[in-house]
Amino acid sequence: MKGGTEMSEDRGLDISRDFFSAKRIENVLLLRFQNNMVLRATDLQAKDTLLNYLDRVSKNDSVKVVVFVSSPDKTGSQEYIEFFRHLLKSSRDLQAIHRMCNVIDQLILEIVGLNKIIVHATSGRVISMFLNVSLACDYRIVADNTVFQNPYLELGVVPKGGGPFFLSKKFGRSKAYEILLFRKEITAHEALKLGIVDRVVPFDNLESETLKIAHRFSERPSSTLSGTKRLLNYPVNDLKEYLEFENQELFKIIEPAFWK
Repeated sequence: MKGGTEMSEDRGLDISRDFFSAKRIENVLLLRFQNNMVLRATDLQAKDTLLNYLDRVSKNDSVKVVVFVSSPDKTGSQEYIEFFRHLLKSSRDLQAIHRMCNVIDQLILEIVGLNKIIVHATSGRVISMFLNVSLACDYRIVADNTVFQNPYLELGVVPKGGGPFFLSKKFGRSKAYEILLFRKEITAHEALKLGIVDRVVPFDNLESETLKIAHRFSERPSSTLSGTKRLLNYPVNDLKEYLEFENQELFKIIEPAFWK
């Protein structure tokens, strides 16, 4: 029987915030993100709320697997392009783009370093920045209506979020070039064939099928799950250095355009 402190900690993981909610289902934590994630990517307070929550999750031994479910109401390629151009031309505030990069970098490093298996589920239009966040997760399931979009090709910038790092490590440089430079859109089944995602399911079954996979992972000992994840993600310092270099390359392109 659980002690009072542990029971309190478990109940405390069930929360609802304006941009995400979370509920523990046995030893799986289901974390649902709300819409406007691109706008949230410039919100340091929202970032701190999420990272502080994940830190609590990391210390809770009753959770073995975390499921991230993206909102079906996500910003698509055109909306992201307009958002990005607005930051460059209207707000005249490079700090907003720096904040966005900071938020994405810290989230990716938290995902890779978290001592839980993370299963990511998504649907609908997914821009490259959030595909890259998904690539940082340990297992990816998408609905059959999913389309991955690459707005950075139209913007003339480099992809943000570790995409080249994860794709080159997974597929080699030639295939990474093909995915990053030749494809403006990738459907769910194309992504499965390429190996970007691990499973495609009907939209109506996305959450239930994702939970089945999560519970299969959770049948393994916690020490085996976390240890295997650490081995597969070794060395993490390479990713941290890459993200810093990625920001340098991004701002080499952005800063001259900003000051025109």
